[in-house]
Amino acid sequence: MLANVKSSTLMGLSVFEIEIEVDAAGGLPAWDIVGLPDTAVKESKERVRTAIRNSGFDFPPRRIVVNLAPAHLKKEGPSFDLPIALAILAATDQLEIEKLNNIMAVGELGLDGRLRKVNGVLPISLHMAKSDYNLIVPMENGLEGALGGSSTYCFEYLQNVVDFLISLEQTKPVQAPKLEELFQNETFLDYDFKNVKGQAEAKRALEISAAGNHNVLMVGSPGSGKTLLARCLPGIMPTLTFEECLDITKIYSISGLLPSQQPIINQRPFRAPHHSASQASIIGGGRIPTPGEVSLSYHGVLFMDEFPEFPKDVLEALRQPLEEGKVTVSRVAAQLTYPAKFLLVSAMNPCPCGYYGDLIKECTCTPYMAQKYRNKVSGPLLDRIDLHLEIPRLEFQQLQSEALEEDSATIRQRVERARLIQLERFKKMSIFTNSEMKTQDVRKFCNLKNESKDLLKQAFDKLGFTARAHDRIIKVARTIADLDAKEQIDIQHLAEAIQYRSLDRKIWD
Repeated sequence: MLANVKSSTLMGLSVFEIEIEVDAAGGLPAWDIVGLPDTAVKESKERVRTAIRNSGFDFPPRRIVVNLAPAHLKKEGPSFDLPIALAILAATDQLEIEKLNNIMAVGELGLDGRLRKVNGVLPISLHMAKSDYNLIVPMENGLEGALGGSSTYCFEYLQNVVDFLISLEQTKPVQAPKLEELFQNETFLDYDFKNVKGQAEAKRALEISAAGNHNVLMVGSPGSGKTLLARCLPGIMPTLTFEECLDITKIYSISGLLPSQQPIINQRPFRAPHHSASQASIIGGGRIPTPGEVSLSYHGVLFMDEFPEFPKDVLEALRQPLEEGKVTVSRVAAQLTYPAKFLLVSAMNPCPCGYYGDLIKECTCTPYMAQKYRNKVSGPLLDRIDLHLEIPRLEFQQLQSEALEEDSATIRQRVERARLIQLERFKKMSIFTNSEMKTQDVRKFCNLKNESKDLLKQAFDKLGFTARAHDRIIKVARTIADLDAKEQIDIQHLAEAIQYRSLDRKIWD
């Protein structure tokens, strides 16, 4: 007898419907799975056979052929266990075939018939939201599936699924949590600018960075506070919209990083990979490419400490996501594009020993060593970083000061006001922040007075800025003007923007 049931597979963030066909016929007992399955799918034969028997059903000695259609798509992972088991039960007259007509099932089976969590349920649920199919998932994926908008049913065991299908057990679909419930537990990282002593210039620059989504490079000696400043940055960025939350959560869902009891990521990601990380872990990779740190930082912060210590191929691979907000990973099996719109915050010492320019501790590096260390960050990559900050060592009096520092909540209010100005400016466009403006957008929205043009020309000639740096300076000036709620970019806005590029010459030459 022939039976079929729907399931899904993922290629990147794209969902493809899979039809699982099972034919149980007479003849010598055998079991074949065809349709371009990977090793995990082939191994499902023993899991499914044992789970069916341990769930109280029969696994008759017949010739069973399982076809995963369409055949040209590679089928990966254990998420086909549940639909294969259901189709076998229907093909062997233990479940009415008609019961499988309007369901889509995903789930891994344990040997005892328990349903185990699988990755990527949220994108599947979003894909199925407008269909008439009921989505059947493991218990741990229930909230995730309901959040996508589809009619989702979650179960703990294979037996529970069968009981539901034959109506011996009445089950209601999982209720999607309300938006206010999703955001009521919103918390920011346990870092606040009120706990950062001094560093007023750096705090100001990070406020500009958060307001316009501008990339940052911090240069300073060890212990000057670079890491602490970076960790405070997500706390002053605007609150995520529901659409942004869904975008982030989809990436975490397919990566298997979404907690069972947290169906949505409701705060901006902060990712801090070690400098020994490979290109595949940062950019994304694998035989079938999976998201890397640049995608896991989507709408959030990617903090790269000890920036020059990262492998050169990793640093150079950052160019595409920094410029385009996406990353394309090519492999023999597939070419996939993942979103990668993140805020890069990088930190480094000025030299190998870390004390170049320090007023207290003497630098022990030769000029050649210092120059070689700095050259690890190439000019094209440095050109894509808008704000270059020198972080000085704090003095004892600053550390012991009792003066109250401005808290992150107050700074975030100013940042959100500036973001609202940008949203209004770009409301008829596909961009949202000043950093995303193209050259034609800069000409349209960033008019400079003659005195500002003269200042920019002087800086351009003296510091040798590239055309890209020229545009990025104007974008930063536009953000500073937005923070001041000014329509016109004044000369003081441009002067402040230029000073954040002056480290090009001071540090790197």
